[in-house]
Parts: sequence; structure tokens; C-alpha cells
Amino acid sequence: MSTILKGIAASNGIAIAKAYRLVEPDLSFEKTTVQNTADEINRFKAAVSESKSELQAIREHALQALGPDKAAIFDAHLLVLDDPELLTPIQDKIRDDQINAEYALKEIADMFVTMFEQMDNEYMRERAADIRDVTKRILAHLLNVEIPNPSMISEEVIVIADDLTPSDTAQLNRQYVKGFATNVGGRTSHSAIMARSLEIPAVVGTKTAIQDIQNGDLVIVDGNSGDVHVNPTPEIVDEYKQKQEQYEQQKAEWAKLVNEKSVSKDGHHVELVANIGTPNDLEGVIKNGGEGVGLYRTEFLYMGRDELPSEEMQFEAYKAVLEGLNGKPVVVRTLDIGGDKKLPYLPLPEEMNPFLGFRAIRLCLDRQDIFRTQLRALLRASAHGNLKIMFPMISNLDEFRQAKAILLEEKEKLVQEGVQVSDNIEVGIMVEIPSTAVMADVFAKEVDFFSVGTNDLIQYTMAADRMNERISYLYQPYNPAILRLVKRVIDAAHKEGKWAGMCGEMAGDEIAIPILLGLGLDEFSMSASSILRARAQIRGLNKSDMEKLAEEVLNLSTNEEVKEHVKKVLSNS
Repeated sequence: MSTILKGIAASNGIAIAKAYRLVEPDLSFEKTTVQNTADEINRFKAAVSESKSELQAIREHALQALGPDKAAIFDAHLLVLDDPELLTPIQDKIRDDQINAEYALKEIADMFVTMFEQMDNEYMRERAADIRDVTKRILAHLLNVEIPNPSMISEEVIVIADDLTPSDTAQLNRQYVKGFATNVGGRTSHSAIMARSLEIPAVVGTKTAIQDIQNGDLVIVDGNSGDVHVNPTPEIVDEYKQKQEQYEQQKAEWAKLVNEKSVSKDGHHVELVANIGTPNDLEGVIKNGGEGVGLYRTEFLYMGRDELPSEEMQFEAYKAVLEGLNGKPVVVRTLDIGGDKKLPYLPLPEEMNPFLGFRAIRLCLDRQDIFRTQLRALLRASAHGNLKIMFPMISNLDEFRQAKAILLEEKEKLVQEGVQVSDNIEVGIMVEIPSTAVMADVFAKEVDFFSVGTNDLIQYTMAADRMNERISYLYQPYNPAILRLVKRVIDAAHKEGKWAGMCGEMAGDEIAIPILLGLGLDEFSMSASSILRARAQIRGLNKSDMEKLAEEVLNLSTNEEVKEHVKKVLSNS
């Protein structure tokens, strides 16, 4: 039966394909007595053998798609599957206690995990995680349950999940994953942001997609409206195929602007740049006519690995982006880990409010070993292009001064070592905490630029968790409180002869763009896939008219009033 789920439109476009459920499997079982222990041992051996074949295929795929360092994780898992010290006691337990393979596997594996976790040697502690992963895989085969693996998808699908972690999304292969729908999340959750950088349609916050959609169901994801159609009728499929065509034609029109300037009707130039997560995203920036990178989220270099990235590895990644953009500006945000972004090898304290806790610049100033390694890599890369460095989550001037002092110390060391470092690196901050926006006039005297991170600025100003779809109505980018803070930041920058950009999702928003143009924003940084649409919009606006519009909306009372007023002005222009 055809049904429609309503969610939040997170990434534009339309996708039609079969569903692929990315869910944690149910691996529960009962302890049972077995009469024929030889058969039970053979069943266990078969599950080990199947796990081995599966891991070899995954390892091969990881080697081709992600490189040797990611493939090495699976080498460790394969070694566990060959380890007689683990496998023999399990078989002995089945035989001696006459119990089922699932129970024997769990008992012995838990004993090894506990033993390894208590060791002082870090290498041995890491083996506990390998045993846990491998045990889960053998158990799944014993129970005939499939463990989903997004990196192994080899046909066109729409991924259905409760949520997608940044590492899940990083594994999605655009060739096959045509879109996704999740139960939770908002327009600014990381899965949504990644979908836009991968340029695949997405709908988040549907609340029930994972319950209502089965593997193999035909699904339409409408990333423009936020609708998800499950098992649509042939008529609905035809209608959406037409919409898909119209959207592709619209994109072809925008594509004609790829080499044009981002200039308003009355000749005011702004910079339209891209948010990226990895050097692989550069292709999208260039293809979409980006004038640079306004936010390079470096945390993706740290994710999906089992140890911190080395200085050399980071240097190569930053250098690739700087060289790839051939002199265009690249704003690199230093490590922003914490909140919903965690690293398995960097245990952070459990916190009641991780978004308000030990994260981003707070973590870096505490763990200066990590911070200094990143800064050295960035400074070395600065000789290869137009680098600007940006510190995240700055809440007071002391933090900025301390971070900048560490940067200058590392620069001095490199210069003394005879390493070439650029002399004109601009150093700025993300404005995502209300205290910083309020004090923008003071910050503007010391920073080289501001970049407003509206995703967090909105959630902190409205006291509303942006990952919580139950209060997604409080994610209000057009609320006059937010607009007044943004105006304060832009005015403070211009008064000191500095520039102000925006790297939150609001920068690519069709309602927000006219207001931001009117407020005098210099740089709009967005998902690469939004650049051409934004350029087409700006080229149709008069900055002088938008200044009047901005003045009008600042005096309105609510998010909805601002939205309606902008729509009315745009429809009359």
C-alpha cells in the first residue's frame, strides 16, 4: 500500500530506488542445551568461515575505496578469526557444557574482552574492540541475521536509518546510494550536511521511517518538500520522474553560471564559497563554480580511524585542498570534536550537555599535543596556497588570544627549522556563541575575519538542541533575535575594515540570502550543490533594495513574519 511520511527536507533533489535498511540487528538469543555437540561445533565453524569470507570482501573493498590504512582495521579482525586461543575454548565449552554455540561464543568472548580492557598496554586494549566486532559478526551468522555494511552496497538504493553517523555517511558510495531518509535529525544535523556535500537528496526527522519501511520497498525521497513515498503507485512514480527531469533542467540552467561572478543587479560583488569535509569534496566545489572554501571541516580527517592522524597525513590533506583551489581562499576550521562528533580513540568524559561541554577549542587548548600537531601541518601547507585559519567555539577573547599565541609559537619553531611558511595567513573565528556575537566590536579589533556559524548560533540563542526533531520548530534562522546578532557581527567587522562571512546552513537559504545581502555579508559559504542556485538568486537582486528589506525585517517580531515578508517582497520584485 502506498503511504507518505512527512519529514524535514534536508538536501534538495528527488531519488527513486529500493530501500536499504541500515539498522542494528537483533542479536538476542537464549541459552539452550544441545544433544549433538559435534553438529553444534560444525555450525560454529561454518559461522566463522562465513565471517572470514565476508571480512575478506569488505577488506578488499576498503582497500580499493578508502586506502590501506582503513583496510588495516579488517586485517586485525581477520587475525582474530584465525586465533586458536579464542576459537578452541569456545568449541571446548560447547562440547563440555553441551550448550549452544551462541552462548559459548558470548561467554568466552566476554572473558577475553574484560581481560584485554584491564591491561595497561594500549595495543592490547584495542584488541578488545576487535574481539567485540568479530564476535558480533559470528553471532549474526549463527542467528542468520544480516549485519548491514553501507560501504558494500552495490546496487541503486535509498538508505533508511534511525540516524546516520558522520562515519556512516562518509562510507556511502554516491554511485549507488541515491538518497536517504532517517527517523531523527534536522536540517543542520551532520547527516543532512553530509548529504548536501555528497549532493544526494535526503529527508530527515520522519520519526517512523525505520518502522514503516522494509528492505526492498520502492521509495521516493523528495528532498525539496520533505516527503517520503513508500511503495508509491505507478502514477506517483511517473509524476516524480517528471519532477526529477524538471529539477535536472533547472540545474542545467544554473550550471551556465559556473564561470560567472556572484554580483547583484546593481553591481555589488559577494563571494560564494563552499563547505567541505575532505579533499574529495573539491571536485564538487570546482564543478559548482565555488570561489573558494569558506569552511574546511577538518574533523573528518580524524574520524573513521583507530588513531590520531599524523602531522604528515594532515599536511598532505591540507596541501591537496590548497593546491587544488589554485590560489583561491581556503578557510580551515581547526579540530571541532565533541557534541555529537566523537572519536573512538579519544575517550571524552560523559557529559550531561555535550554540546555545551568539553569540545572544539576547549578540547584543543587542553590537549595541546593534538592542537599543535594540526597547527604545524596547516602552517607547513600554507606555502601551497591561500590559507586562512579559523578557531571554532570561541566564547571569550582569552580563548582566541591563547589559540593565536600557540599558532604563532608553532610558526616561529617552523621558521627556525627552515620550513617555508606563508606570511599572510589570516586568523579568524567562528561566531557561534551569543557572548561572542554580543562582543563582536571588541573581537573585531584582534581577529582578521568573522565567520558566523548559524547552525550552533541558532541552537545556543534559542536554547534548542538542533538534533531534537521534537523542538525543530525552534530552529528559527529568520528570528529577528538571530538577524540582529548577525547584523551586529557584520557591522563590527566592517567598522574595523575586516570581512564577515557565514558558514552555517543559513548562508545557502533562499529566504535568508536576500536579508544577508542587505545586511552586507561579504562571504556566503554553503554546500557546493547550493552555490549555483544562490548565484542565480543574487544576480536577480538589487543590493540597495535588499538593504531596505533587511531594515524592515529587523523590526518584525517573529520568524514567521520575517519569512512571509521576504516572500512577499521577492514575489513583487
